[in-house]
Amino acid sequence: MDLMSPPLSLRDNGFSMVTPEPLGTEQENLETLREELKAWKQRVAEAENVKADLLLSKACAEEECAKAQEELMKLKDLKKIDQKDSSIFRDTLEDQLPLLHRENTELEKAIENLKEDLEEHSSVQALNTQIQKEVAEMKLKFGHMEGTNHYSDVDTHCVFDAATRIPFSLNQNQALLTFEDEGVAQRLTEKGKHTVDLDNNVVDVRAVPVPLEMGFKFRLHVIISGRKINVSDIPELPIPDDWMRDKLELNFYKTQQGGGGEIEDVSYDSGSRTAVITFLRPGASNIFGGSAQYPFFVGGRCYKLSVSSHAYLELEKFQPYWGVSKKTILLKGIQEVEEDEESIQDMIEIHFQKPSNGGGEIEKIKYVSKEAAYVCFEEDTKNAS
Repeated sequence: MDLMSPPLSLRDNGFSMVTPEPLGTEQENLETLREELKAWKQRVAEAENVKADLLLSKACAEEECAKAQEELMKLKDLKKIDQKDSSIFRDTLEDQLPLLHRENTELEKAIENLKEDLEEHSSVQALNTQIQKEVAEMKLKFGHMEGTNHYSDVDTHCVFDAATRIPFSLNQNQALLTFEDEGVAQRLTEKGKHTVDLDNNVVDVRAVPVPLEMGFKFRLHVIISGRKINVSDIPELPIPDDWMRDKLELNFYKTQQGGGGEIEDVSYDSGSRTAVITFLRPGASNIFGGSAQYPFFVGGRCYKLSVSSHAYLELEKFQPYWGVSKKTILLKGIQEVEEDEESIQDMIEIHFQKPSNGGGEIEKIKYVSKEAAYVCFEEDTKNAS
């Protein structure tokens, strides 16, 4: 029911004005009025209910409106804060922009420097490659055994001295003579020209120093561990690394298979399929010194592992050397004669061994008459720089 609309007629609301008939009784009229009063009371009650519902709806609407106003104020405050933060951030960026430009310039300079360093490194790398090549081709000379003052009494410490063998091209009709006394070589090169009798053929030759390319020398300390061994060729198995370490430890522990006993640590690298095993007992690694292969039982199969000593390498006194040989001279201008190459070499050796000719004891001699040859020098130079 809409209370704002004009009231309906009694007939429209189910009521009608009945004109009492003149023949009706007073009692009947009273009953009719009572029914009408009851209907009006019912209508008033319904109107009150509608009014209460409207008042409740109004209160709820006012409460929602208050909450909306409060949220609106919060949003306005947040907007102000965001605008303030944005302004501060923008100002900060504007302040940092010159710094970023400066840093960018410095980075560009650093990149240029790195490029220069890279070029220098490339040249150094090329030299290192040459060094590695030379070192790989040299032979180590055993020097001596070190004492155990600074090393474990179960470790073996060896010292090796090494120097690269420098190649030298000996051309046709030339000879190299190496003397025991470097003073002889210096004396002969200072004189320069020498007259040599080659089987009644007198020839003039020139003795000149032997310039050598750069070589390298160093001392190598090799410490062979008494408690560690290297293991390689470990099979690829579909098991976790921890399991593989446990199997290696158990396998090398077993004494009935010639194992080393109690193990302190197993360092396993699945990528390279290698491991370093450290035993608890000093000298345990010596057990494996005589065998390069060791059985490895896993998964019902037997594999062969490669076992080697674990060594620490320490390079000492690594330095390049170059210049001219101290004990060797080069003879040039040897004329061809009918004698064979070996006979001519003997005649040259006899001549330069005589003290009367300014010579001395010869360690080595090499003469070529037809084809060029290469000879190798070990460290025997005086620095030319």
